[in-house]
Amino acid sequence: MQVNVTRKDYKFLPDPSRVIARFLYTSDERSKDIINNVLAMTDNEASIALSQVLRGYARRHRNISVIFERHFHKLDNLFNDLGIKQSDIIKSKQALIGSFFTKEYSIESAAFFNPSVVEDPDQSELGPDEKRLIFSFRATGEGHISSIVFRSAVIDKYSNLIIEPVGKMLAEADRIKRHIYHKNSFIKRLDEMRDFDNNISPVFVLEKLGDSFTYGELKRAIEVTRKTHQLSQNKEKIIQQMMWLAKSHYEIDFSIDSAISERVIFPISECERNGIEDARFVKFTYDNGEVSYFATYTAYDGVTILPRLLETKDFYHFKALSIHGDIARNKGMALFPRKIKNKFAMLCRIDGVSNYIAYSDEINIWHEAKIIQTPKFSWELIQVGNCGSPIETKEGWLVITHGVGPMREYVLGASLYELDDPEKEIGRLKTPLLSPNAEEREGYVPNVVYSCGSIIHNGNLIIPYAMSDYSATYASVDLSELLEELKNSK
Repeated sequence: MQVNVTRKDYKFLPDPSRVIARFLYTSDERSKDIINNVLAMTDNEASIALSQVLRGYARRHRNISVIFERHFHKLDNLFNDLGIKQSDIIKSKQALIGSFFTKEYSIESAAFFNPSVVEDPDQSELGPDEKRLIFSFRATGEGHISSIVFRSAVIDKYSNLIIEPVGKMLAEADRIKRHIYHKNSFIKRLDEMRDFDNNISPVFVLEKLGDSFTYGELKRAIEVTRKTHQLSQNKEKIIQQMMWLAKSHYEIDFSIDSAISERVIFPISECERNGIEDARFVKFTYDNGEVSYFATYTAYDGVTILPRLLETKDFYHFKALSIHGDIARNKGMALFPRKIKNKFAMLCRIDGVSNYIAYSDEINIWHEAKIIQTPKFSWELIQVGNCGSPIETKEGWLVITHGVGPMREYVLGASLYELDDPEKEIGRLKTPLLSPNAEEREGYVPNVVYSCGSIIHNGNLIIPYAMSDYSATYASVDLSELLEELKNSK
């Protein structure tokens, strides 16, 4: 029997007018020329030029003058070369110089897709059978650089969405805080990451540091080491991994007066400079009842993909962590919403083909995985993977899957696993739950429907999904009907 899926009319579409102000840099010589030309202006000329810039852009960005000043201070090395103290320059010229090193970036000009959904921490002021939701999306702009963006909505008893007004004053995080590392745990993480000679110790660098240190302190210690030592190839590899690890952990804060639709998590660390992709958000409940929201995502540096982890409690403050271990590779890691037998549990696709499950005592260290699902039907023979975190139901763990079949068509499927032992499959749909229809199959990447996370509301499964890597929509499925079909599918 084919499970009935109700497609909804609402579309989440890319909007090229949604822009952020990014730092722009070309070369040292051109930059020095720009600085000298602005400094050669009279104070009145600089004030008039700045007023013209602010008139054109102040309504497009929150605190654009603050952004200009921030970008001005990123040029401190150039001012040192020129023998000029930044503090000696009047504020209007500081901001004007900063404006020449700023550009607008349209975060979703190319695509707005691969959504996930979780319950909003704030469930106040709602009517009967209503729930406030937070949707995350992969927004892609110029150069195919992806970031994470959000939408807030209220879903009613009939599974209809009321989308809250989308803010236009987009902003990246107000504050970026680098992680403080402790030497012993840092060495342990390096050992877990290392894929070469384990006999070479990183102490030749770390001995220059105290028991705790920051990325900047590690960077200076490495610079000293390179000047005073002739380093082997393996020692250079260790240094590269130390730098990568130290850059990978950070915390960000968004302004408390920003709407959630205005918060943009844009690539920050080196390992994600070419994109933050396919965040799978999940509401995680600890054994003591404490709640955190986690998202597994894929970091792309232009060559390598790496799984990473975000954590937040309020969607204002986020921690970013690297994921380590033997199975920390490939895309599509999805965290279970609670511990199983006192361990964190994760779905993953370490071979790029099949679904695996892994367990760990620590949320960002994963060493072993067991295969639980291989391609079986024609519509998934190329690969099968998850479409977000497992959903707990009274009948078992519901996993929405994606399958890739002939003509590289992506479809959605569904599987059900035992609650106490999610390695044991109860049932699996023999036909796709959702396939791209005539409208959904046209887009940036044709013939694709894809999701990064669903939610249950009022007896229905709500599935937000992308349409051919361009835009997104959502559908609802009667949960009891789906579960019954899964239980009878063996």
